[in-house]
Amino acid sequence: MNHSEIVSFIWGIANLIRDTFKRSKHQDVILPLTVLRRLDCVLAPTKKKVLSTNAKFKGKLENLDPQLRKASGFAFYNTSRYDFQSLLADAPNVASNLRNYINGFSPNMREVLEKFDFDNTISKLDEARLLFKVLERFKNVDLHPDRVSNPLMGTIFEELIRKFNEALNENPGEHFTPRDVVHLMVDLLLAGDEKRIQGEGVVRTVCDPCCGSGGMLTITKDHILGTNERPAINPEADIHLFGQEVNPETFAVCKSDLFMKSADGRDAENIQFGSTLSNDRHGGRHFDYLIANPPYGKDWKRDEEEVKAEHERGSAGRFGPGLPRISDGQILFLLHMLSHMKPPEEGGSRVAIIMNGSPLFTGDAGSGESEIRRWIFENNWLEALIALPEQLFYNTGIATYVWVLSNRKARKRKDKVQLIDASSFWAPMRKSLGDKRRKIPFEKTKEILKILSGFQEGEHCRIYPNTYFGFRKITVERPLKLNFQATPARITRLDEERAFQNLAKSKKKGKAGEKEQAEGRARQEAIREMLRALPNKLFKDRESFLKALKTAARGANLKLSASEQKAVLSVLSERDETAEVCRDKDGHPEPDPELRDTESVPLSESIEDFFEREVKPHVPDAWINTAIRDHKDGKIGKVGYEVNFNRYFYKYTPPRPLEEIEGGIRKIEKEILEMLTIIASKNE
Repeated sequence: MNHSEIVSFIWGIANLIRDTFKRSKHQDVILPLTVLRRLDCVLAPTKKKVLSTNAKFKGKLENLDPQLRKASGFAFYNTSRYDFQSLLADAPNVASNLRNYINGFSPNMREVLEKFDFDNTISKLDEARLLFKVLERFKNVDLHPDRVSNPLMGTIFEELIRKFNEALNENPGEHFTPRDVVHLMVDLLLAGDEKRIQGEGVVRTVCDPCCGSGGMLTITKDHILGTNERPAINPEADIHLFGQEVNPETFAVCKSDLFMKSADGRDAENIQFGSTLSNDRHGGRHFDYLIANPPYGKDWKRDEEEVKAEHERGSAGRFGPGLPRISDGQILFLLHMLSHMKPPEEGGSRVAIIMNGSPLFTGDAGSGESEIRRWIFENNWLEALIALPEQLFYNTGIATYVWVLSNRKARKRKDKVQLIDASSFWAPMRKSLGDKRRKIPFEKTKEILKILSGFQEGEHCRIYPNTYFGFRKITVERPLKLNFQATPARITRLDEERAFQNLAKSKKKGKAGEKEQAEGRARQEAIREMLRALPNKLFKDRESFLKALKTAARGANLKLSASEQKAVLSVLSERDETAEVCRDKDGHPEPDPELRDTESVPLSESIEDFFEREVKPHVPDAWINTAIRDHKDGKIGKVGYEVNFNRYFYKYTPPRPLEEIEGGIRKIEKEILEMLTIIASKNE
């Protein structure tokens, strides 16, 4: 059977359990039994040898583990006398025998299988009298490596997980990366590094901080060592894989799969369980290559406390440059990966991460997202951004971008960023898989790699200096101009002012409170009377009005508090372009908050030149707020970075000629009239 037939066969087993298990619980049965059946097939050839070795040395050696590993030919083994065949020979005791079989695995594999929490599932299946039937079905699928290769088995696992995910209609952030996208990402990650990987005694480390079922890690290793489909970069290279995964089921799939792929189990031991953001299980390690597809648009609330605490540590932690909004944590994974790069003097590192468009432009100057982008650009780490086609993923059709970063950029790439628009580099799928309707065939991948290595501007490529994406956001002020008049309508607005309302309120209770409220109401009325006594004149200068107000207050034997005077000025004023400018005590113009605006000045340009050219001709009385300065360089304005990817590749398409549009409308009108005529004739 090919992988699609195997997936369909295993998926069909869900029909047996659909009346007992909710759809959301089907994977609790299917995934662990698929893993167990694979393990059973893998260990079958050496099963007798392991049992005889166990019987021979049991009670004689303190540590049997090395002998049993040697007998099985893997870093794990099973000492139970049962296998899938013999389990079914004792139907009445199938549940207890299955538990005996699972407990017979070596401690390292039992630790993996425990992540499935399978013991409860066994009980439910046994109570429903389904355990024997389900095991019998699984016995009939041969998952031995001679029939199902390791890469093919990885595809089967991911396809099963995808189908579970799709059946549950999970959100776009909960998806798995299609193999065509993974191959492209790995090619981009390794592009230009062939000479670094070739040679004798080469040892390289690869890490995926959200490794899922391990596809990106194993494909990276396959690209280096070679496969039947791809020539090797260096078949003798020693590649060490590292990863971390928060989902227990996919963690178990990944780790068990890696145990089966190597005799020493080294890669499997390097896969850690837990949340990467709040509990970095590879802290202190640095890697040659890092690759990931973090969840899109998923909040980081569960990790908030630990992430913020690490952010406060600044450069001593992973998240010192900034924190994104709580609703989307994908860029935090990028910060994590960059913190695990090897120093350039130790060979440096390369990073490939795929994210949606949000990390490119979300967040204004000074925001967490912008500060993270600033840190990346100012450190000259971003090599290239590649826009991929839409409709590539199983659970979402959104646009995605591959970021390629390195702290050892080639000389020609220094202080530059290459943008590649590969959104048209796709081929249609023969059959859609969820939202995935397109794929990136190897021919298209080669075109993208050619553009990347060519490093020349063209239809699908733009090259800009790092500073091109930076800007300085300045605040532009305009003077406050108000007129003042004590009209009945304006005086009435005084009742809406909080400071005026509070005069008639009291925190005291009883008669003392009533007395204070009465005094407050009396003061309110006194202020109203005083304002009514003001001359019914339109003042266009605040100083003149203040003099008239103070004179009226003295005449009414009132002394206005600062809050009362502020309330009066607020309600009796209206904005008036013909009025005099309001000034502070030092004679400086006061800014009008409603006219305040901002301008984004490219980092490559002088603020003064920009202001004189773009602002002054339109608002001659404007000025730059010099009090707002950048927290890093102390200069006027806040520095920000963003990448408006589509704008750089925008091509203006002129509208159709008016005559052509009118002709189209007339044609449609004619067709509608003909249809109406036909309908009318049928109704007669």
